[in-house]
Amino acid sequence: MADTHAKLTVNGKEYELPIIQGTLGRPVIDIAALQASGFWSYDPGFMVTAPVESKITYIDGGKGELLHRGYPIDQLANNAEYLEVAYALIHGDLPNSEQKADFFQKIREHSGVHDQLRKFFEGFRRDAHPMAIMVGVVGALSAFYHEHLDVSNEEDRELTAIRLIAKMPTLAAMSYKYSQGEPFMYPRNDFNYAENFLYMMFATPADVDYKTNDVITRAMDKIFTLHADHEQNASTSTVRLAGSTGANPYACIAAGIAALWGPSHGGANEAVLEMLDEIGSVENVPEFMEKVKSREVKLMGFGHRVYKNFDPRAQVMKETCDEVLAALGINDPKLELAMALEKIALEDPFFIERNLYPNVDFYSGIILKAIGIPTSMFTVIFSLARTSGWISHWLEMHSAPFKIGRPRQLYTGETRREFVKAEDRK
Repeated sequence: MADTHAKLTVNGKEYELPIIQGTLGRPVIDIAALQASGFWSYDPGFMVTAPVESKITYIDGGKGELLHRGYPIDQLANNAEYLEVAYALIHGDLPNSEQKADFFQKIREHSGVHDQLRKFFEGFRRDAHPMAIMVGVVGALSAFYHEHLDVSNEEDRELTAIRLIAKMPTLAAMSYKYSQGEPFMYPRNDFNYAENFLYMMFATPADVDYKTNDVITRAMDKIFTLHADHEQNASTSTVRLAGSTGANPYACIAAGIAALWGPSHGGANEAVLEMLDEIGSVENVPEFMEKVKSREVKLMGFGHRVYKNFDPRAQVMKETCDEVLAALGINDPKLELAMALEKIALEDPFFIERNLYPNVDFYSGIILKAIGIPTSMFTVIFSLARTSGWISHWLEMHSAPFKIGRPRQLYTGETRREFVKAEDRK
């Protein structure tokens, strides 16, 4: 609550603006009183505006700190399963043994999808981008699960959250299988969340003795955890804004997926692989890095807009990346190229002084490439993981009074003018 005030004088009149301090982070100035002054605030990109109050995720970019419900991200990624993290995002605390078993069982029960969805997929071209398919299919879920969609009902909201988290791996794998012309694989109750996703991605009906690789399964689970939530980013804000209208949650999550698909948001790990393609071979790395220094080209997967020192998720992902590459024994020129980039960035004073360390997208892209997942699926996997964060923010918004989002604007167009018929216009 506010215990101090900032004073603002506008046209000779003074206004008191409450200063509110959260449990962590910068204090905020409540500018609601500006309404009476006749002025609005102007903040392109909402860079210094906090439109919501949240208890879910906290980021300190200067310290390189990321907390989910107060838990440090490295502790969660190294010790908890993704679904435990999803539970904490939704409910506020990590589950005890009984809560964990119950939550995991509910996810298993809802991992299948309506059989009519198979026909829905057939409406897409085979060469459609998997993210385009995901936007359409997730948005259409309200047509298949139209019961229990009363957003004012807490039980309905929680059931929908379970359904979304449970069905996203199935839908993601189906979008891949469809693009490959392969038969869909249905989820298995004897596999955990990450195992099920990999099974549905890579198994075929002929694989009667399909076995999972523990190293790859753990890596995939960590990728899910490290991408589960990231505070009020563009896609999360999109979900909240859509949700503020009372739109059904499937439509809201589809809106989040569409926002995530933007190359400035969720396409970073895909951009890393594209950059490696452009470099071509290890021999070209030194020349490429010199071009980076002279600002002729961009270095993708290094540094972060939010984290000014280091990405706290990157160290966990680097260790996982090393484990995966060692376990698979892959001799891939592109992966060798990525390691050459990493070596220079970690040793060259130019990159060290500017805190241009590899971020989570750099390592996750390498891991997904090593596992055999095509770049077109990278952002799909991101959206799968981020669903738990999106739905947690949607649930948080609906658990308390909220207002429909209605940003203002600085209008710079024509002033009022009179209509003139076409024949009279010069």
